[in-house]
Amino acid sequence: MEIMIEAVGAIRQSDKTSGSLKIQKLAGDASLRQYFRVFSKDRSYVLMLVEPFSEAENNFLLIRDLLEQTKVPCPGVCAIDGAAGAILLEDLGDSTMLHEISKNGSPDQEEKLFKESIDLLVTFHKNTQVTPAMAAKIPGYGLAFDVEKLMWEVDFTFEHLFQNYLKRTIDSEQHGKMRASFVDICERLAREPRVFTHRDYHSRNIMIPEGGEMHAIDFQDARMGLRQYDLASILRDSYYQLTEERVYSLVNYYIQQVENREGLKLDSAHFIRLFDLMSIQRNFKAIGSFTMFYAKRNDPMYLRFVGNTFENIRRNLLKFPEYMELRKALFQFYYF
Repeated sequence: MEIMIEAVGAIRQSDKTSGSLKIQKLAGDASLRQYFRVFSKDRSYVLMLVEPFSEAENNFLLIRDLLEQTKVPCPGVCAIDGAAGAILLEDLGDSTMLHEISKNGSPDQEEKLFKESIDLLVTFHKNTQVTPAMAAKIPGYGLAFDVEKLMWEVDFTFEHLFQNYLKRTIDSEQHGKMRASFVDICERLAREPRVFTHRDYHSRNIMIPEGGEMHAIDFQDARMGLRQYDLASILRDSYYQLTEERVYSLVNYYIQQVENREGLKLDSAHFIRLFDLMSIQRNFKAIGSFTMFYAKRNDPMYLRFVGNTFENIRRNLLKFPEYMELRKALFQFYYF
């Protein structure tokens, strides 16, 4: 606790050192949270700074405790100061899954890392199955990717991509037709059975400590949703493009692991169909986030991922003839 208090004070005074501590600012994620590595005499920590919070109501801490109790690998907590908006975390190092894939680059290493990430995802889904005690304590168990929430994400992208970023005017009739297709997609998705989803499960949110197993981070927004939500996030990741052959091989690997570890038989053809449909919605939302960061924060870093993500959407919409008009309209406004 003393280390955290000293570090927070030094950061607020813009000091890089304080007594025996050395402080290094870390690159943040897409949120407004700030991260710092704090070096003491014998070890290092990661300090996360957010707005002041109540420890009993902080989603990150509530879900982190749940993951620790259910043996889902996640960062340990060393100290907490809610009034200061500070959480001192175990230092998992700098190596994300994306970093490890990029460093090696071989097909065998790619397959190995993605299978490990799916093993972790199966553990997350299996070990966090809802119980009355969990539901009473974790707000996310009372929230779901229902039609309303899925469509909120769709409307978010219409606003930030077409309106704010591309400055395209879509007349009300055309917008209504496009939105009606997305409503149909979201209704199909919302009918599926739900698990507790990480909600932002991709290669930048998986840490690999030196000599250790994968750990999930950035899970504070977890809520109930279909399994394919997280699976689409990792396999149709905007930051790393897999071949379609590899994608479906890994989807089948997930299905096999669920059957082996949960004893649950999934209809493979139906599961894959919904995976492709979920990928459309999930990638569309990602584009909304990337363009929002630019419009609201003047942060262009994520714009480079928009093109690849739109290509993911195009490839998957081609698999659904019933949404041909949606595909034509989306790309009319994006490409022309």
